[in-house]
Amino acid sequence: MLKEVDEVRQIPGDARRRVFSSEDLDLTVWIDERDGITGFELCYDKETNERAVRWSREEGFLHQKVDDGENRPGRYKSTPILVPDGVFPAQRISRLFQENSRDIDQSFVKFIYRKLLEYPA
Repeated sequence: MLKEVDEVRQIPGDARRRVFSSEDLDLTVWIDERDGITGFELCYDKETNERAVRWSREEGFLHQKVDDGENRPGRYKSTPILVPDGVFPAQRISRLFQENSRDIDQSFVKFIYRKLLEYPA
């Protein structure tokens, strides 16, 4: 179940961030001064093959794979980065998100759930 992370570092000049985390999902939501969502990033399948779907008012959707920096034989782990990825399983992830978001602001849940289902096929 997604739970809110306390004391999230805010970046001066950026929209306010709220962060939620569970065993298999991480959600970051960017909020304007009227508590409207300006963007979100939902990371999923954290334990197996982590991916991230992002949406923002300015840029729309982006789906990426998380390169965790581990696949560097004989070298230290590098910083995780996002790299291009293929098909976003919108139905599965929107359902997983909804099932794991009972304890967070339901206006966020409704907005993000609808956006996930709007992801271009």
